[in-house]
Amino acid sequence: MAKPIHEMSQWDASTHSRVPEEEWQATRELTHVATQILGNREEYLAPERREIGRRIGDQHHEMFVVCDPAEAIQQQFQQWATDFIAIHDVNTDSSPRILAGLAAATQRKVQRLVIRRQGHGVALATLEFAELPGANGQMLRVYSTRVDADTQQRQQVARVLLAYSRLGVVMVGDLPTHALESALQPVREGIARGPWPGRNLLFVPLSPPGSLHQQVATLAGRSGVQVSIAPQAVKPSDSWTAISNAWNRVRGDTASAAPPPAARPATQHDPIAFPAPVRPASAGAKPLPMQPMPPTRPTVAPVESDTPWQAYVRQCIDITGMISCCVFELATQRTLAHAGARPGPASLAAQGAALHEAANTAAKAMGLSVAPPDVTVTLNGHHLIVRAVAGHPGLALHAVLDSHAANLMLVKMKLQRLDGDSSASAA
Repeated sequence: MAKPIHEMSQWDASTHSRVPEEEWQATRELTHVATQILGNREEYLAPERREIGRRIGDQHHEMFVVCDPAEAIQQQFQQWATDFIAIHDVNTDSSPRILAGLAAATQRKVQRLVIRRQGHGVALATLEFAELPGANGQMLRVYSTRVDADTQQRQQVARVLLAYSRLGVVMVGDLPTHALESALQPVREGIARGPWPGRNLLFVPLSPPGSLHQQVATLAGRSGVQVSIAPQAVKPSDSWTAISNAWNRVRGDTASAAPPPAARPATQHDPIAFPAPVRPASAGAKPLPMQPMPPTRPTVAPVESDTPWQAYVRQCIDITGMISCCVFELATQRTLAHAGARPGPASLAAQGAALHEAANTAAKAMGLSVAPPDVTVTLNGHHLIVRAVAGHPGLALHAVLDSHAANLMLVKMKLQRLDGDSSASAA
């Protein structure tokens, strides 16, 4: 029986070896799950719960596909734009231990998602994850990238889980420098090759970091992925503390005394707060106390007073592929509102004004008419959009998008729709 993760005092032998036979026996129960007869096609395909895979039991989910598992699960992540945490092992078997600890802490079971071939029922891959309960019945999934599949699919599914996670966690065992470089090469190649919409990677060393800092420093290249290294995790509870703190930073929730979401007025864009297990105040305290984890949807930093422009950029950052955006004055480069990660508002305003000026200079040199800015620049891995805000002369939006995740045509259509909504509300 797995202990709650806050009670795990050491990485024992079972952590770094295969799961004991009795636990593997439990996974075989999936083959004995009774077939469920649903009333109609609409009932089976009902979209009321945006989950990856259909739940068929207390801890079993399945998904039927007509393509490779990695491609299928990538399509699901793109369709639902769900937030999750992925834990990847490098020379360690830590992630199953962490999932078991999380499941025990929340009094739940480790969940299994079986990806099957459509029409045949053949299992192509099996994923494991823990679910952390949140408000309104929502769940935050924590996946392990230890996938039960053939070698090629195991590597590809692991890459997709890390690439599309809101927070990717890499647990690093004890390795010499030359072996560490080789072990991290798949992650390095995955980021460079893309698509890699995830913007946050946390490395958790289980032994003294040694050369890990040097290896990680150049891992992300110019991709925009933010890489950080946690202190050495001597025991499993240390690793979850590092993961929880990183998740809070990712979601921008650094105030431990922040009020719960229910204390704020509900809006269409209100986020969901998820709990994270923490060490109880006393050994006999039941049920397990929980501390709030941050929202699972993109938000801007909290401000004392909300403005229409802050609401506007909040809606912009929700567009798929959007990394950072700001509304600024062309003449003064003064930022009115900003949302997202880097580049920051000052850089966006300065470079947005420079792009606008360069476009006008080119237009004048060619004898063309000068108009409000509507400039799109495509770089190796990013799109830059500088466009006037409709109905507000002198103001412009500068947005940076991941070219691998964003559909430029759809992005422009959504921005035009937002402009129409803001003009209507202003009128």
